[in-house]
Formats: sequence, structure tokens, C-alpha cells
Amino acid sequence: MAKPPPLSFSHFGIFVHDLPTMEDFYTRVLGFPITDRGTLNRRNLIFLSRDPIEHHQIVLCEGRPADLPFNIVNQISLRARSLADLRTLYATLEAEQVAELVAITHGIAWSIYFHDPEGNRIELFVDTPWYIDQPHREPIDLMRPDAEILAETEARIKDDPSFRPLADWRREFQETKLD
Repeated sequence: MAKPPPLSFSHFGIFVHDLPTMEDFYTRVLGFPITDRGTLNRRNLIFLSRDPIEHHQIVLCEGRPADLPFNIVNQISLRARSLADLRTLYATLEAEQVAELVAITHGIAWSIYFHDPEGNRIELFVDTPWYIDQPHREPIDLMRPDAEILAETEARIKDDPSFRPLADWRREFQETKLD
């Protein structure tokens, strides 16, 4: 059987209970502009994007059943550009008093986790320059200077047998999994 052609991630959609509350959170707090609105099968949809290449990265669709015993979305992960941006987002989310806000390092990324107004777990992250096998999770203080965060993260993971530069892991992945 032939190998499937390459794919890249574009967008996701989530069913929501309260469309206006979710619209406010994703636009005002996370800064996603609305690119379109519409109705499909009698359900209102809102399309959001922060990337001019992508018409929409997130679609909010009303109609989430009220009787689901838990959120079926495990997490939504969004990449930030820098530790400074992650710090700014952390402060914004702290001011919004979002549920379960926590800053951690995976060794391969610095992340903040929290829940949106309907309980969907969101991760905002920045890659570190290193790779270690996953899972790995340790708390981290993002309010410290970048140089301290870098040094602390490297000190915590450098003795892991899988530790190596992220560029090496990416090259190995390309050569062994994608070619």
C-alpha cells in the first residue's frame, strides 16, 4: 500500500453550549479575530483565525449536548512565539481568573494550561531547544527571566538518556518516519 501524501494541521471545530460566552473568550482573551459567521443545519457557527493563510483555525458551533458527562476534547494546543508572549498570556489569563491555570515544562516545551469557559483544556506553549522522551511534566515559574528558565530547564533534563538538541530529533524523525 502506498504511503499517504503529506498533511499539515489547519483547524478544528468544537461544539459549544454558550456561543456568545465562547466567542468573547476566544476573541477578547485569546485574540482570535472572527473571519466569518454563518448557519449550517440550523446551528450558528463562528470562524476564527490568527493566521492569514488559514481562513479559520477554530470553528465554534452551537449545539453541544447538555448531558455529556465530560468534555470529549482532551486539549487544544496553540503555539506562542516566545517566552515573553507566554508570560503576557499567563498574566492575561490570571487576570481573567481562568480555571486551573498552571505553568509547566515538558522539557521539550514550556506550557501554560487552563480551561476555557466550557471546561475545554487549552495549552499555550513555546518549544525549548531540546528533546527528551515524553511524557515529562514539572512546574515552572514563567515570571523569571528567560535565561534562568533556559538554564533551569536544561539542568532538569540534561541527564535524561534521551536528551538531545531538538534539531537532531527533528532530523531523525524526518529521516525515519516521513521519508
